[in-house]
Amino acid sequence: MAQSFPEDEYKTYNRTSFSEKQLELYLSQHFQRLDLLPLIDGHHAFKLHSYLHSGNWFREIGFLKESIKSYKDFLLYYYANESSLTQEEHQQFLELRAYAYGILADNYAQTSNLDSATIEHRNNIEFIAKHNIISYPSALNNYGLFFYNYKKDLDSALIYFNKAYTITQSQFPKHTLLGSIRDNIADVYISEQQFLKAKPLYKTNFEFYTYAINERSHVKDIPRLISAGTQFIETSLKLGDLEDAKTVLQVLETIIDTTKTISVLPSSKLEFLKAKELFYLGQNDISKAYTTSKYIKSLSDSLTSVEEKEDSKWRDELNTITLDRFALNFEIDRIQNENKIKSQRLKLWIITLVSSIILIILFFMFFRRYKNLVIAKNKQLLAEQTLENTALKVKQLHSEIKSKERDLSDFAINLTENQKWAEVLAEKISNITTAKTKDRDKQLQELEQEIKNKITFDNDTKVFFERLDKLSDSFYSELSKKFPDLSKNEIRLCSLIRLKIDSRQIATLQNITLASLNTSRYRLRKKLNLEETVDLDSFIQNL
Repeated sequence: MAQSFPEDEYKTYNRTSFSEKQLELYLSQHFQRLDLLPLIDGHHAFKLHSYLHSGNWFREIGFLKESIKSYKDFLLYYYANESSLTQEEHQQFLELRAYAYGILADNYAQTSNLDSATIEHRNNIEFIAKHNIISYPSALNNYGLFFYNYKKDLDSALIYFNKAYTITQSQFPKHTLLGSIRDNIADVYISEQQFLKAKPLYKTNFEFYTYAINERSHVKDIPRLISAGTQFIETSLKLGDLEDAKTVLQVLETIIDTTKTISVLPSSKLEFLKAKELFYLGQNDISKAYTTSKYIKSLSDSLTSVEEKEDSKWRDELNTITLDRFALNFEIDRIQNENKIKSQRLKLWIITLVSSIILIILFFMFFRRYKNLVIAKNKQLLAEQTLENTALKVKQLHSEIKSKERDLSDFAINLTENQKWAEVLAEKISNITTAKTKDRDKQLQELEQEIKNKITFDNDTKVFFERLDKLSDSFYSELSKKFPDLSKNEIRLCSLIRLKIDSRQIATLQNITLASLNTSRYRLRKKLNLEETVDLDSFIQNL
């Protein structure tokens, strides 16, 4: 079965090319190189090539899981940075993406992850079908090989081989992939014992490889030419067509004799000799068959000896490498677990830090809001207090105004009484002026005496009321609290009533008439809110 992966382009390792220590060193450095790739900014093409080389190198030494990871990293990195690549780089990585999908699918198949392999094969076909390049029929051919080698589904394999063959023959008739697909179809027919269908395909392939040039080496593909010829010979012998087998055998013998030794691999020569032995046996030429068989054994022993030496060397290296590989895998797992723990710690630290910052911000906002509320409340209390003080001041002003009004009223009453006395005095003076001389002196003396008495009475009254105010201070305070609308004269009137002074004496002390006193008592009852049945004197004396 012929695969169609361009592996030679990325083949970086041959098992005989390293000593044990060199391989260990290379493996260690390779992992370090992969660890450094994510730290490089830009250089997308370089990083993509690095992932491809790593994927193929790990595949060659049997690290299939690491190979899978590298190819997945390649594809993920490509699609993450696709917009940053140049047009030339896009074109360059077109076939390489198909190559990566194909190898990734084959790696999954080799590790028995057939479902994942199916997905990657389909991804490859879906992706590359949009582009008219050789990778599309190559992807179909590889999917057919997957059915043939791993799922043992010959019918599905043949469907995809035929589809790939039709596209390649139509669009790429000179490409060597055509021979690979034809060889795969013939192998399916051989597996189904349909030798008549397989024979013309091997013949066509033999003729095709006589002139076809390998696209990578740019020379004739001698190993495939020999392989196609030997397959045709074997199929012809099974069908009994000795002449057809003889013709191709002679051509192959000429090719091997005339071709440089370096171009004919020992394995190809051995393959030719086995076909030659079968041909002699088909002719019943036992002597030649025996001679050829001896040559085959000699060549085979020689190859086996070389291979055993290489295998022994490789086994020794592989045993050490396997142990190192387990240790390395263990170390990788340990480092990955440590990185996970560090990552989780970092995440936890970041979450804690962010949460703390959020809590601090919330606390600051709450404190600021609380502070604003306190300030607003204080302002409100201050405003209310100011308002209360203003109201109290207004109330005090109203009280003072009323008190002034009462004092003014008392003053007006006194003024009225004084005016009446002045009128009486003026009448008396008028009478004196018209009186006879004899009576005039007498009247003047009486008037003088009355004025003196008036002055003396006013002074005495003033002194009396000063003493009365001092003695009745607590009574005045209590009375003012209960009845704040009382004037000063009304308070004095209450005090005089409390001392049980009769009305005539009170009128005299206040320098008013008895009628005016009665008017003052009536006003006082109103302000004290007394009913008609309540005696004013008794009420005041019981306060």
